[in-house]
Amino acid sequence: MSLLIMPFAMAQQSTRFVYQVTSTPDSTTAEKKTELAYLDTDGKKSFFYAENTLKRDSVIARMRATKTFDRSQMQNLRSNMQFTIEKDLGNQTLVYKSRIGRDQYSYNETPALSWKILPETVKIGDYDTQKAETQYGGRTWFAWFTQQVPLQDGPYKFGGLPGLIVKAQDADGDYSFDLMQTKKIDETQQPQSRGQYISIPKSKYTDLEKKFQKDPMGYINSQGGGIAPPMRMSGGGGDRPSIDPKQMQDMQKRMEADIKSRNNPIELK
Repeated sequence: MSLLIMPFAMAQQSTRFVYQVTSTPDSTTAEKKTELAYLDTDGKKSFFYAENTLKRDSVIARMRATKTFDRSQMQNLRSNMQFTIEKDLGNQTLVYKSRIGRDQYSYNETPALSWKILPETVKIGDYDTQKAETQYGGRTWFAWFTQQVPLQDGPYKFGGLPGLIVKAQDADGDYSFDLMQTKKIDETQQPQSRGQYISIPKSKYTDLEKKFQKDPMGYINSQGGGIAPPMRMSGGGGDRPSIDPKQMQDMQKRMEADIKSRNNPIELK
């Protein structure tokens, strides 16, 4: 892999670092999932999100403009990273945004990344990098950073090292982030927001996520006042939208299968 070193001048333009993300979301199989993610930054703040998320936004915007809605155009744009991370690089804080059921949530975090810088150095592409180690989210993480890019940032929630993180990988090899490309962009971007985000503590977000995973349909039906009204079984009267019992069962099975296939999250605790 050859990575071209670009002059890092943030004053005029923003920069996009393109990472290849390799993950094993299902611990019961050896199948690896690979996709690209963007880290857009102006040197003061950054946004980390899946490339497919930006592509989906473009497809949706085009369909709205042409008033032709064809969901098949988004079939190959699914992502294993259903979140956006916005970092304040000055104080190393971040805002994590994602969806649970029908509602969108966000939480603030100052990740406790106590890095141990190791003596090992290696050249990755054109970058001279040094290895570091930390514990986060129930995993041991290794990162290779370069002082050739004086930015204390990196993929996912990682940052705080004296240079850009070129590669990050957990000790078990379940997740890895590898810098593939660097390019200038006119301005930082972030996925489009459809509706308001509900700001809650991270502990509350984790609790809601566990409830959703345990009983996804029950959780969705309990979300009064969400993006859409709660569903009810057909034949019960009232004004709420109804759904056929078989459709409900099929939907429940699809959700449970999807949750089961994501049993190895990037954060274990």
